[in-house]
Order: sequence, then structure tokens, then C-alpha cells
Amino acid sequence: MSSASSIHLRPPFRAEHVGSLLRPNALFEKRKEVEATNTIPHDLKAVEDEAIKHVVKLQQDVGIKTITDGELRRGYFYEGVFNNLEGIVELPDRPIATFKPYIPHIAVMYAAGVQESPSAFCNGKIRRTKPFYVDEFKYMKSLVAPEDVKNIKITMCSPVWFHQRHGSDETYDLSVYKNDDDYFDDLGVAYREEIRELYDLGCRHIQIDDPTFCYFCSENMITGMERAGVDHEALLDTYIRAINVITQERPKDLTVSVHMCRGNFKGGVHFAEGGYERIAVKLFNTLDVDVFYLEYDTKRAGDFTPLRFLPLDKTVVLGLVTTKNPQLESVEELKARVDEAVEVLRQGSPKRSREVALNQLCISTQCGFASVWEGNPVTEEDERKKLALLVEAAKQIWPPEMS
Repeated sequence: MSSASSIHLRPPFRAEHVGSLLRPNALFEKRKEVEATNTIPHDLKAVEDEAIKHVVKLQQDVGIKTITDGELRRGYFYEGVFNNLEGIVELPDRPIATFKPYIPHIAVMYAAGVQESPSAFCNGKIRRTKPFYVDEFKYMKSLVAPEDVKNIKITMCSPVWFHQRHGSDETYDLSVYKNDDDYFDDLGVAYREEIRELYDLGCRHIQIDDPTFCYFCSENMITGMERAGVDHEALLDTYIRAINVITQERPKDLTVSVHMCRGNFKGGVHFAEGGYERIAVKLFNTLDVDVFYLEYDTKRAGDFTPLRFLPLDKTVVLGLVTTKNPQLESVEELKARVDEAVEVLRQGSPKRSREVALNQLCISTQCGFASVWEGNPVTEEDERKKLALLVEAAKQIWPPEMS
């Protein structure tokens, strides 16, 4: 984005959802079958196709403009990238000793006495020999009007997903990659190839889902890293660089966003606490993305004061509506919180008018409704009400002339 005045001309729209949606019942039952038998039923894709048609209509009916497939073809939000790369081998039972205990969700595993967990390892040069989400995009493209293809959003996991679990010593074979930069450079090439193919097909919005940046807001993790002799500031720089390698030289009309997640496991469990103050200056000013999706549904995310560091050429999507329980927020509550964020932005550096500040904001759910196939403890009707609430609040907060 080149200026604050151009922000509203590009996605995201004023009312957003992060990406994943509850599995319709037929797909939910089919996923249970997959888990129970560890096999892929011959009719799984057909069931997924019908389920995706259903959730696309749901989004359209409530007035959500940015359309996703709900990640319904995935068992877990991060699937689709690393399991499709040459040079990466999946390890269904990787020893827990190879996971870093200071990572919040790994600490839970250690505390629970888990001995092994599914993961992956890089044992060769990374290459993209087949697409990640191209077929999924093509199917989505067939479900919407030609003029709405540009509004399809593809979500993909961050390139740091496995590295943050295992560190530089356990992520890749040291005879293949000598350091993190070499590893992330090749990984970045693979991501860029995928993004270019998606772009050529008409995709104009890529969302990178990253549960790592919020971990750097956690005092427990920072303390654990210091005890382990890990330079957390240097590692944060490494992870910012890893995403910047992906986004470099992207087309000017391609919006890239990053969703910073605090955990959204089975039942809506979270893992990270702490406000964005620790990372805001560095992240807002050096991460080469257009949009930040920030979770703000509970007090564990802190207040809006870190937004004072937001540059004029970036957008923040405030995750004000929770997906973790069925309690429905109110339009007045959302309006009041947006007003609070606007006032912080107005007094930020640089200071800006209310109009400019409001134009840099959107609202959304704090995370998806189903980052894992089991989903959060809400019903589809709850999901529909929360999405409709976002649309109604957005209509009242942003007058038509700002749209």
C-alpha cells in the first residue's frame, strides 16, 4: 500500500473472519472416520466439495465479502504446505525431546507427559514439486461469480511453523542447510512459487497464519528462552525475515496479511498470553505485509496502546469477536472498542486524523471457528450469528462513503 488513503480500496473488507469454519455434520462424521481408521475414504473429496459449497453460501448470506473455503479440506490449519514439499519428511511419532520446552503449547505437552508427537524434519533441499492450494483455489473459483474471484482468500501456515517447535538444531539436517537463512531462503522460494501460481489464477489475498509472533509476547517463553541461552530478539528477527523472503517483490495488487494466533486448539484452548507491546515496534515497521490480524477478544491480549506504532500504510484487523464460546458480543460493544482503538491511532507516531485512523481498521473474529477439524464449542448457528454481527457492526462503524 502506498498511502493511508488507499487502504480502503483493497482487502480486507471491514467485516472479516480469519479463515476456518465449523465442519458441516456430514464432513464432521467423515473426519471422525478418517481419524478412527487412519485411512482416506474414497468419497471424502465429494463430501468436502458439498461442505465447501455450504460454507461459501453461509458467508455470502451473512454479507461477508472475503470468502474462504473454511479450511474444510484440512484436518489441522497448517496442512498443505510442509506435507507437499520435497525435502521435508513427515514424522508421525517424533520424540518430545526434539521439541523446545519453552514454546507455550510444547510446555503443555511436556507437563502432560507426552512422549512423542507428529512433526516433520527437513532431510534434503527444499523444492516445490507440486502445488499446495492451487486445486482448492480453482474449486473456490468455480463457486463464485467472476467479479468475486478477487475476494477469495487463501490461508496458509507460516514458514516458521516447524522451526519454532524444534529450533535451528532439530529442524533441518545440518549437512543440507548450514544455517537458518539458507533454510528459510529455499522455503521462501517454494512459497513464492505457490503464491505466483495462485496470483496468476486470480487470487488477490494471501493470509499467513502465524502462532509464533504472539509467543514472543509471553513472559514465560521469554524467560524460558533466556534460561536455554536462546537470543529471542535475534530469533524474532529471523522469523520476520522468513516471512519477508516470501513477500518480497509481490504484485502490487496482491494483499498479504498475517494472523497472529494465541492458540485455538480443540475446544478453543489458547496457549499464549501477553500484550503486543514487546513486539509492536519491530513487527509493525519491519514485517513486509499489508495487514495484521490481531486477537483482541480477551484481556490476555492486552490493550490497544501498541497500535500507536502502526505506520500509515498498514491495516489492522481487530479480532474482537470470540470463536471460543457462543456468547454473542453486541454491536455497541464493538463500536466502543473500535472507537478506543481509533483514539490510540490518532495519538500515535505519526499522529493522524480520526478519518485516517478509522480507515486503517477493520473488525473480525479473533481466530477461526475450527483451526482443527473438531472445531470450537460453538454451533453453526452461533457461527452464523457472530459473522452477521460483524457485518452489522461494520455497516454502522464505517459509513458507505468510506467503503
